[in-house]
Amino acid sequence: MKNFLILSLLLAFLTTEVCAQWKPAGDKIKTQWANKINTSAVLPEYPRPIMERNEWKNLNGLWEYAITDLGGNVPAHFDGQILVPFAVESSLSGVGQRVGAKKELWYSRSFEVPVAWKNKNVLLHFGAVDWKADIWVNDVKVGSHTGGFTPFSFDITAALSGKGNNKLVVKVWDPTDEGYQPRGKQVNNPEGIWYTPVTGIWQTVWLEPVTARHIEELRITPDIDQHLLTVKAHLNMRAPSDLIEVNVYDGNQLVATGKSINDEAVVIPMPEDAKLWSPDFPFLYTLKVMLKSDNKILDQVNSYAAMRKYSTKRDANGIVRLELNNQPLFQFGPLDQGWWPDGLYT
Repeated sequence: MKNFLILSLLLAFLTTEVCAQWKPAGDKIKTQWANKINTSAVLPEYPRPIMERNEWKNLNGLWEYAITDLGGNVPAHFDGQILVPFAVESSLSGVGQRVGAKKELWYSRSFEVPVAWKNKNVLLHFGAVDWKADIWVNDVKVGSHTGGFTPFSFDITAALSGKGNNKLVVKVWDPTDEGYQPRGKQVNNPEGIWYTPVTGIWQTVWLEPVTARHIEELRITPDIDQHLLTVKAHLNMRAPSDLIEVNVYDGNQLVATGKSINDEAVVIPMPEDAKLWSPDFPFLYTLKVMLKSDNKILDQVNSYAAMRKYSTKRDANGIVRLELNNQPLFQFGPLDQGWWPDGLYT
């Protein structure tokens, strides 16, 4: 009991010490959540609820960063710490600096792969990085991605060390308003209706163990008129024996099921009295999607689906109106645009 108390106090002290090394940059307006940030558990929620697996590891937190001239190598020394996943220009990053088209932003951190993931492939996921990212693991280039608003992943299994720490390095370049990339209202000199530049990692970075053959993506399409739910499971690779099985639940009750082979979508007959989604009744069915081979489950993900339909129709005056579930839907709401004052995108 005494040893447990000592260990608990030590962990609490270390957490407090780490938090003390980070503080918001500048004097920007703070949201109500700014004072609740725990640098050891930043955005701790599961980052991909549409396709959820049981095991994962969050890499958010304090990383090393450096801003260097364009075209250089990995810096020998870094400038300090940055809180991921807040963009480097934001207050909550702890940095609050501009980068620009003539500079590059570097990130570095170490991580360990859980022992329980032995014999699994390991995926490295980025929720979003603005704009062009290059990634290395243990000095091995594992991939690149261009685009500031889309998630991307790499299988880093072959680059991992056998045991112990692994080094992750990310290089980011973002020309802001000097390039052709989609950027919204980002400009280098924001004023009036224009917004601050956003550079670097701004969504969760995480690791995930998977089998060699696994589900990469789900496409879910409801059809309330035909009482059907179509689930297309995209695999990283296929085998002749692969079978996709989808179970649909209302709470804990199984209400529908379907199967497919040969890379076909699973088309599931739904009950004729299926619960329709609406803003007043936002009901979601729970899905269990399984990849099977020779009657063995190779991979399994949990997901969800809404039975709903968006369409348009001309009213009695010939004006095109939006419909939800074959009924007119009047949309009403205020325009509230802008970025978080302390976190920008995040």
